Amino acid sequence: MPRQLDRTDPLARETAAERERLADLYAALDPDQWGAPSLCAGWRVREVLAHVTMPYRHSSWRVLRGIAAARGDFNRFADRIARDDTAHHADAELLAVLRENVDHPWRPPGGGQAGALSHDVIHGLDVTEPLGLPRTPADRVREVLASATPKMLAYFGADLAGKRLVATDTDLSLGEGPRVVELPAVDLLLRVTGRAGSGA
Repeated sequence: MPRQLDRTDPLARETAAERERLADLYAALDPDQWGAPSLCAGWRVREVLAHVTMPYRHSSWRVLRGIAAARGDFNRFADRIARDDTAHHADAELLAVLRENVDHPWRPPGGGQAGALSHDVIHGLDVTEPLGLPRTPADRVREVLASATPKMLAYFGADLAGKRLVATDTDLSLGEGPRVVELPAVDLLLRVTGRAGSGA
């Protein structure tokens, strides 16, 4: 039997719940929405889903070879394979892959279960925000922000120097400093990941 998420782990339960939530939202999209721009520059909604489901459809060896072919640039590789996948797979096929892998144990290298949850939540927002769809529950976003490492923050260009981010809809405070930024948890995550304004 294939390995599955350990649902005794709270973060694993949140990961599965987010995948189920997103699968239901994708299932209700019309063709125009599938082709709508996402928050990922240059990607439509379907490319985002292709990227999210990439770990379920491509082996680690295929990914490593692709990154090598892209001269070590993961972003270039990810863009190339997402576009190729959407050219060869119907939207319904990509959605079926997501549904079939709600309990997939994939974790990003070095990211652990928190990294898997962050990946699904952040890319979920890339779709739900521009389409005006329901947002990720605040408490789930809190788990993402609470587990954010300095490496993750640096990757997205977030600068919390002198700032303290405080969620208005869940128990979360991130960073230290005299300047307090109070926003709903989703808006804080969008800022931290550079998807709203210029970083944090």
